[in-house]
Amino acid sequence: MPFCAQNRSATPIPARTGPAAPAALLQAQGLCLRAPGLSRLAPPHGPCDLHLAAGEQVALLGPSGAGKSTLLRALAGELAPAAGRLDFDGAPLHTQDRLALARRRAVLPQSHLVAFGLPVALVVGLGRSPWMRAGRAADDDDPVIRDALALAEAGHLLERRFDTLSGGEQARVQLARVFAQLWTVRGGLLLVDEPLAALDPGLQFALLDALQAYSRARDHALVAVLHDINQAFDGFDRLWLMRRGGQLDAQPADARALPALEALYGIRLQAVARPDGGLGVVAGRAGG
Repeated sequence: MPFCAQNRSATPIPARTGPAAPAALLQAQGLCLRAPGLSRLAPPHGPCDLHLAAGEQVALLGPSGAGKSTLLRALAGELAPAAGRLDFDGAPLHTQDRLALARRRAVLPQSHLVAFGLPVALVVGLGRSPWMRAGRAADDDDPVIRDALALAEAGHLLERRFDTLSGGEQARVQLARVFAQLWTVRGGLLLVDEPLAALDPGLQFALLDALQAYSRARDHALVAVLHDINQAFDGFDRLWLMRRGGQLDAQPADARALPALEALYGIRLQAVARPDGGLGVVAGRAGG
């Protein structure tokens, strides 16, 4: 029996509520993960169960080192489970054809490094590589690249070289790359790891809106690793809270999640009403 199956106390993550539960686009049962470089003698992260339907938008939160990026790599098919099962569209994810998967799933990692001074248009165009036909890009790739850059608030960077950009500009170009990858399909999976880091507050609002609108328009499922609790309450359907050890707890993206978030981070949270009618929080020291 895998080590992580002996300590299974994670709360299963429910599907959307409603008259009939939608079929899972992504589903895990008893999922245990071992981060790259971790000794095989060390206990893996997990276990966790999760269920994600097409079109759902989930914010993944947790303290540093809890395993959020490791989970995202597994959901991307880049990391095979140490134990348990992880299915995408009803079949084991890590055994699926890589090209077919790249046409349904796009990933934005934390790091935005590119080894060479590539033109911005080419970096974004890499997102269209799963759609190459006999070594040639599809005829509509150029407008997709332009539109993806515009959606990422980076249209003015089209003629620039990637290595001349600031960190925030590079982040927006890489976001445009994942937009371009799933631009012409429906019902895909978009996985983004800290997509709003290194951006000023105005751009954070604009790009969060763009991510969510893009996903809704195409019925893509969206999983976003975030550190800002207020962003997690802004338009997401659910929260996945990852505790140290890699176990997940599911919460609604509303005030009912505040006690679980306080326990997760060891802080106090006070709910405040936002001018737009949404929920905001103010964080303070525990016991303060």
